[in-house]
Amino acid sequence: MGWTPADIPDLTGRRAVVTGANAGLGLEIAHGLAARGAAVVLACRNTAKAEAAADAIRARTRGAAVEVGWLDLGDLESVAAFAATQSGPLDLLVNNAGVMAIDEARTAQGVEMQYGVNHLGHFALIARLLPLLLATPGSRVGSMSSMGHRAARGQADPRIERRYDRWQAYFQSKLANLLFTAELQRRLAAAGATTVAVAAHPGASNTDLGTEGSSFANRTLRFAPLFGQSAEVGARPMLRALTDPTVAGGEFYGPRFVFRGTTPVRETPTRAARDAAAARRLWATSIELSGLTPAFV
Repeated sequence: MGWTPADIPDLTGRRAVVTGANAGLGLEIAHGLAARGAAVVLACRNTAKAEAAADAIRARTRGAAVEVGWLDLGDLESVAAFAATQSGPLDLLVNNAGVMAIDEARTAQGVEMQYGVNHLGHFALIARLLPLLLATPGSRVGSMSSMGHRAARGQADPRIERRYDRWQAYFQSKLANLLFTAELQRRLAAAGATTVAVAAHPGASNTDLGTEGSSFANRTLRFAPLFGQSAEVGARPMLRALTDPTVAGGEFYGPRFVFRGTTPVRETPTRAARDAAAARRLWATSIELSGLTPAFV
């Protein structure tokens, strides 16, 4: 029998920040951590929905320590404001929030929105919270990628210098999540840090991701609940990556079966996601676009 949520160790005294935790995968990840005793911050753009999500977690787990923080990953000033509210130990940072195949849009700083929310906003968040993570022994940074990274052609176009392709923009942002995880782990290891970077994907899960766009393909995603697995099951690969003591830095987890993946297993990302030179280029571009340089001392 494989790994199940029952294998999550006692997390009492641990503290986690989960982005996009007001619904779907983020909500289930936050609940899974809180149910084992972690204090969890739901970092969300819609704080009304996040408060409702916090109430739902408390209803499911009596005594759950859950709070809400406002975070808009599409605005780097919001990222800075949220990070300024955080202090003390930080054991787990879960980069879960994302958008998929949306109509063409830009962040507050003029970056393509899918790249900006799915990757750059999280890069900036980690840059600002890295001192807390490094000061917390055994901390982990988990980034939610997608099996869609396998369909990425080339690298992201954050300035939209080419014709906008909603699906390639999404696939490339998910490839960026894995390249970033690899480069972050390389730098953490080089610094001798006990913090590690990991990644996961949920398989085909029933969430509202991708339904915001106006294309025909976006509209068909509303029928996904007829075929996919629950968000609770889709959250399991990330929960394992975050909590399993046997997980090593840089590893990538997904469901054993895409549509019915009750058991999360280690996966191998594409060759493009393992390109060390591409990962270094992404890191440099992220510094340029965010104006932030993560410090590992």
